[in-house]
Amino acid sequence: MHPVNYTRIVSSEEELRSIIGFPSELVDRKVIASIDSHCRDFINRSPFLVLSTSDASGCCDVSPRGDAPGFVQVLDDQRLIIPERPGNRRIDSMRNLLSNPRVGLIFFIPGMGETLRINGRACIIRDEDLLEPMAVNGKRPLLGIAVEAEECFLHCAKAMKRSRLWEPESWSGLLPSASKILADHAKLPGITAEQIEERLREGYAQRLY
Repeated sequence: MHPVNYTRIVSSEEELRSIIGFPSELVDRKVIASIDSHCRDFINRSPFLVLSTSDASGCCDVSPRGDAPGFVQVLDDQRLIIPERPGNRRIDSMRNLLSNPRVGLIFFIPGMGETLRINGRACIIRDEDLLEPMAVNGKRPLLGIAVEAEECFLHCAKAMKRSRLWEPESWSGLLPSASKILADHAKLPGITAEQIEERLREGYAQRLY
């Protein structure tokens, strides 16, 4: 691919506002500072969220979290806990939290266009009494991400409508398999896509919790 040079970079909020404009009064006023009954109900019905973090130098990461609806526990009107289920042990999000507690969350409900956004501060907890209620198949999460909400608000459905995310007829299955992509990226000597596929199947079958 040929290199592309950017020639018109927006460099100030004033310039940005001159292009985009300003939010309506409704948008300005929709942000609340606590997890109210509507937010709690949304979280209890959500099986999936995306967690954004960054480290002290500003390097960013975004990570999916998912389980049965209600897997995120709301403690009170400020605090919630996300269970840390077994993963690939990169622990990108948690390593970031050790140096920068700021987090952003987006909760999804399948079929619903609007999403719930929560911004705040987080820490990593290992309190057994708080993690035990989140056990699945008798397996308690070893850790949890406790978030103290500072901003909560509903995000409009325009992105979902444009992307047709919940419309199966718009979905494409033309990508190579995940095992093929991983094999090409990792380039591990002697490890084939078929062997990676078997690892994935085993992990999905036996190590979800």
